[in-house]
Amino acid sequence: MNIPDSMPPLKAFDTGSAGESTLSSSAKGRASGDDGSEGEKPKESQASKVAKLARERYALFLSDDGRPYAVANDGPHLAVPLRGKAGLRSQLARIYADENNGAVPSQTALADAMTVLEGVAAGTEPRVPQLRVARHGDSIVVDLGTPDGRCVVVGPHGWQREPRSPVLFRRSGAMKSLPEPVRDGDGLATLRALLNIDEAGFRLLVAWLVAAFIPDLPHPILAFRGEQGTGKSKAAQMVIGIVDPSGAPKRTAPRDMRTWATQAFNSWALCLDNVSIVPDWLSDALCRAVTGEGVIDRALYTDDDVVVLEFRRVLAMTTIDAGALQGDLAERLLTLELNLIPEDKRREEADLDTAFSDGHAAILASLFDLLAQVVKALPDTTLTHRPRMADFARVLAAVDRVRGWNTLDSYRQSARDAVSDVLDGDPFGQAVLTLADRAGPDGVTMTAREILDAVEAPDKLPKGWPKDPTRAGTKLKRLAPTLRTVGVEIDDSQRGGNAQRKRLYAIRSTPQRLAEIEGASQRPQRPQRPHDDEHQGVSRENTMDAANPGMDAANSHSVQPSYRGDQQQQGPMDAADAMDTVSQPLSTDASRDPATSLHCPDCGEPLPPGRARCQSCFEVLQKGSE
Repeated sequence: MNIPDSMPPLKAFDTGSAGESTLSSSAKGRASGDDGSEGEKPKESQASKVAKLARERYALFLSDDGRPYAVANDGPHLAVPLRGKAGLRSQLARIYADENNGAVPSQTALADAMTVLEGVAAGTEPRVPQLRVARHGDSIVVDLGTPDGRCVVVGPHGWQREPRSPVLFRRSGAMKSLPEPVRDGDGLATLRALLNIDEAGFRLLVAWLVAAFIPDLPHPILAFRGEQGTGKSKAAQMVIGIVDPSGAPKRTAPRDMRTWATQAFNSWALCLDNVSIVPDWLSDALCRAVTGEGVIDRALYTDDDVVVLEFRRVLAMTTIDAGALQGDLAERLLTLELNLIPEDKRREEADLDTAFSDGHAAILASLFDLLAQVVKALPDTTLTHRPRMADFARVLAAVDRVRGWNTLDSYRQSARDAVSDVLDGDPFGQAVLTLADRAGPDGVTMTAREILDAVEAPDKLPKGWPKDPTRAGTKLKRLAPTLRTVGVEIDDSQRGGNAQRKRLYAIRSTPQRLAEIEGASQRPQRPQRPHDDEHQGVSRENTMDAANPGMDAANSHSVQPSYRGDQQQQGPMDAADAMDTVSQPLSTDASRDPATSLHCPDCGEPLPPGRARCQSCFEVLQKGSE
């Protein structure tokens, strides 16, 4: 083989003692760099530097829903997500630039570092970061939302501000900071002056606000209801701002479940504004958000991984009329009715915003004072009768105990009104009520088909009326808690004795409800008489009552002349003319019902003792005699 003259000769390899080819010593020195020669160490990558910074300064962990977080070793006790606009990634980029004379890490380096850090977090014990409020022993910790992680700790013996939270919190982009509470006069009176609400409603609202800072219980949905011009939206904005201020305290009703879950996961308290109708899916979602919900969603940037959004929230809504609500949602509402604000008492929105901002710190201080008293009273507070939202009702009982209020009874009345509204908007529920009441104390036991045949159906079936036995059974199941509230029991535990074994529904009105119905039917109703308008100036207040202890002789003489003129034209009075009260003995029969025995025989109006006719009917009789 001929080798061209221009080709350089091949360098010979050194041969070791074992006959193996080896590099020259100089080549080995350059490769190893450990023989004293001038070899260079491998350069550390940006990704390695970023990951090293993170592991030195942060503790990494996974939350119980599978999300990776980091918390600073020497800083606020706040869980920072690894990704996102305000996450660990952006913080590490800033720290890297500060320590490397302004050099910026590449996006690839940051992404590689995040992958490593997520793996580190996956190998740790899960932790649960809280949002805005959290339980810590027998105390409650409220995150003020400040960058330095300050908080307020409320316990049985009062509250105090702390520079670092004992509980791990997380933040979201929807949150704003709370002012530090400051005792400056009566904060509740300041709040009272900002709201268009009566005293009973205001006390119920204060109790709801106290409960809103207690994390481990279901909270009823606060519903501000009223016509236009009652200040519903502004009241809801201020109330939510007291608990969990946000850049968007009022939000439109979500369009789908995913949008709703994202909103609820990132706010402790939120308000749906101007709700005109509540679709079935949203009704169920609101109920679950009150009691606690977990929503599974696809993890970001993945096709096969999922995350769980777990939350229990404080909710409010404003509405003129939300339409026919589902019974389970109505039972979770706390409705406050707002009255129309007169034009001379309206305030500009900027004025309200300024007044609220100036009083927010004092309002918080007064609420925390009351919350501390409630926390102390709760262990010794028990309920003999527990409504649907029993945990919240117990908080109300504790508020009533320390303040001398009556919020629990107000809440129960509000719940009954909400149930009545549900039945008013449900024709099938009204038909079942009528069926139970007509059946008497024994009630009825029927299949769903028989119930459909027995109830009085309108000619044109309305929306929601069950069209077959299966839907009727489902409807009865949904209506059962609502009907039970108004005194109608439904039991579906029985089965028919035939081969088909169809489910039987036992429907029965309680004795108390039947007694109320019977009493209402026996109560006489005054018919409209032609002379009512003519004599409306002579009302029952002008009727002489012989049994009234406040009627003395002087008063009796001052009233008598207007009657005596007629009496003198008529001649002698007899018992039938009803003016001689002395000659009209009262019934001594103790068995007679006073609701039916002392009524005017002509119009049915209740009579004062000793009278046989009401004043209006007597005057008509007098004029007829003339």
